[in-house]
Amino acid sequence: MGEVLNYEGCNYFRQRLILSTLSGKTLKIKKIRSKEDDPGLKDFEASFIHLLDKITNGSKIVVSETGTSLFYQPGLLMGGKLDHDCNLQRSIGYFLEALILLAPFTKKPIRAILRGITSDQIDPSVDMIKLSTLPVLKTFLGSDDGLELKINRRGAAPGGGGEVFFNCPCKQKLRPLNFTDPGKIKRIRGVAWATRVSPVTTNRIVDACRSILNKFLPDIYIYTDHCRGSNSGKSPGFGLTLVAETTNGVFLCAESASKPKGSSQNPTVPEDLGKTAAKLLLEEIYRGGCVDSSNQSTAALFMVLGQQDVSKVQIGALTPYMIQFLRHIRDFFQIQFKIDQQQQQENDEENEELQLGGEKFLLTCVGVGYTNISKVTL
Repeated sequence: MGEVLNYEGCNYFRQRLILSTLSGKTLKIKKIRSKEDDPGLKDFEASFIHLLDKITNGSKIVVSETGTSLFYQPGLLMGGKLDHDCNLQRSIGYFLEALILLAPFTKKPIRAILRGITSDQIDPSVDMIKLSTLPVLKTFLGSDDGLELKINRRGAAPGGGGEVFFNCPCKQKLRPLNFTDPGKIKRIRGVAWATRVSPVTTNRIVDACRSILNKFLPDIYIYTDHCRGSNSGKSPGFGLTLVAETTNGVFLCAESASKPKGSSQNPTVPEDLGKTAAKLLLEEIYRGGCVDSSNQSTAALFMVLGQQDVSKVQIGALTPYMIQFLRHIRDFFQIQFKIDQQQQQENDEENEELQLGGEKFLLTCVGVGYTNISKVTL
């Protein structure tokens, strides 16, 4: 059975299962919400385990009667066609993020259809993953041949009703990365969407967003997507996803979504949502780096699983999720990153007003030379 790693609690549950699957190390998690009134695994966590079971072959999963402990012995990553109804406690993004981390290392290319909530206030939306995570994945794959993420139907919280198609090729090896210069912001793109509300809503969102962003950049285009009929899911909702693209091909993303129907909080005003998303994007640009805050862990994992060569990437301030992810990488792969704080360059006379943003860090590691032995080679 090999080495067994032991953890306690429900925090970073998804991280641990993903890294266990990739490293082949057996995992035990105890005391999952053992002191709460409703102890054990939540329904969305059980749904995630079920998804892992679908894309692997030979995995051994044992959950205690109370659901407060889990034993997971990973099997072989198979991939192939996949059909999964995501639990409505979390959005499709929660499950899709994990699939993206596992997809390059499956035996067969993943062709997945996921159903549920396409956007909520908790997880990254499908739009955000499409606009910022897929470019990161493409960098490590070397090309985007066969890489596709398509929203067939949108579904807002809490009823869902959305459907997403995801296709990803599998690779023998990942490329090392050397990405230390993010460049300058050259344009902003976005998607304002709405389901089961007035079509005017998306226009109100865009106008409010532009009232802030037009002060900084002229090249802004926000696509409006008002869904009707069967494509509009089961609940009313609206949201905005923005992405800033740099001269060197970096995509920095931010978003905001309306409160779900039935929420005890005050209803969301479209103008407020548009302005909030714009400010979040400006904050993301201030943080800077070659990957945005939501994709720090994605870049770090693919750097570790790359060839036995040095990979470097510049990022903004480390998020709490990223900090814990680096600790887990040390546990599962015995790899530690070298983290150097980048010195801010002083403005010269020609660029006196150049804004350099927040602190930047350079992450460096040597890949473990991970090879996808499952992939069929000709």
